[in-house]
Amino acid sequence: MKPGWYVVGSLALLGFGWFLAPKLGRRLAFFDVRSIEVVGARFVPMSTIVGALKLPASASIFDPLGPVTSRVRKLPGIKAVEISRRLPGTLVVRVTEVVPVALANTKNGLRMVDERGRALPFDPSNTAPDLPLTPAPDSIVAGLLGRVREIDPAFYANVDAAWQVQGDVVLRMQGHRVWLRPDAGPAELRAIRLVEQDLARRGKTYAELDGRFADQVVVRWSAA
Repeated sequence: MKPGWYVVGSLALLGFGWFLAPKLGRRLAFFDVRSIEVVGARFVPMSTIVGALKLPASASIFDPLGPVTSRVRKLPGIKAVEISRRLPGTLVVRVTEVVPVALANTKNGLRMVDERGRALPFDPSNTAPDLPLTPAPDSIVAGLLGRVREIDPAFYANVDAAWQVQGDVVLRMQGHRVWLRPDAGPAELRAIRLVEQDLARRGKTYAELDGRFADQVVVRWSAA
């Protein structure tokens, strides 16, 4: 037999084995799912994620992952999910949760809200998140907070509370307030940062920084 036929035959056997391995594996108890590892969950309880898999007692790691992935993805608060196998018997569930940007007062008490102002099914009492407070779910306030969080996480971390005043947003920060337009972006935040640093360097005490105007930040001094 020519050498070329050995190569072709070997490749055919490998392909056939690759095709049959999952089917044979599902029949072997050695490959039964014995553990589930959840990665990335902070707010959604691990028990909720594991329960959403709805695995039968005899589940194999070679069972199709599409249906179980779809079930986890449908959980409230889950943005994305990826499930992989780790031999011999572990499923690894990696989730990406919807990011909360604020704690809002609702008729059901304090609830976390996303950047669209939608209440999330997360229990604040379980995770004690350090988030800005808002009087109520508000898409304008939440949208600005989400943008600030992406642009300048350190600035966002100093926001204690936020609320809307006639279409603009007020941020209560450490010892002062910051006024911004709902569409404020990197330029406005950078200007606020520079003014804060300059005033701190000069030891000036102030009550408000107003960044709603083009190319300037208005400083309103404290009574002291």
